[in-house]
Parts: sequence; C-alpha cells; structure tokens
Amino acid sequence: MDRISAIRNVEDALRAFENGDADLADTERRVAAVLRTYATEFDGEDSVFRAVGDEPVDGQIVVAPSKPAARERVLTLSGFDPSANRGAPSLDDSATQNISDDLTTSEEDAVPDFDVERV
Repeated sequence: MDRISAIRNVEDALRAFENGDADLADTERRVAAVLRTYATEFDGEDSVFRAVGDEPVDGQIVVAPSKPAARERVLTLSGFDPSANRGAPSLDDSATQNISDDLTTSEEDAVPDFDVERV
C-alpha cells in the first residue's frame, strides 16, 4: 500500500466515524490496520525493523536505514539513551578498559536486551 492509499483509507475511517457509521473502537481498528499494512509493505529507501527481546521495546516497529540505526531509534522511542549502550570500550581508551560495571546504574536505567529484525 502506498502513502496515498493509506491516507485515503484513514480518511474513509474518519469519515465513517464522523458520520456515525462507526464507533471509536471500530475507527481505531481500521486506522491501526491501515498503518500496519502500510508499514509491512513499506517501499522507501529505508527498511522496516521490529524489536525482539525484553520489555518495553519488544514488538516496536520502526523505519530505519540499517539495523544499528533501527536499534537506536527503538531505544530513543522507548525513552532510553542510545549512547549509553554503545558496546565495549574502544581499544584506544586504556583508562576505561579495566573498569568494572558502573555501580551507580540502577535496574531502571538498564538498557533492555533486544535485537532488531527486518520485517
């Protein structure tokens, strides 16, 4: 489904709601179905990715140019700082190589464990 078709389908759902032919729950289902179809048939320069793993990121779907970018977008949209999970320290940074886990990080701040897969 292209963007114009998606917009027309959303407009149809809204029109039915405004005319009293559909209630809010029906309208929400129609709009969600349009968006889901649009996302899974997305035909742009970027790709659609789904997060798979721990809550609260599991199941989130984003559009991104690469897996690393998708992971960063999922973290940002979930309220996490993507730069806090950059992986192992650089080999050039000898000052940080021997430092153990940061004891000031709470469970609430921990970045969830997840992967991204292309939809």
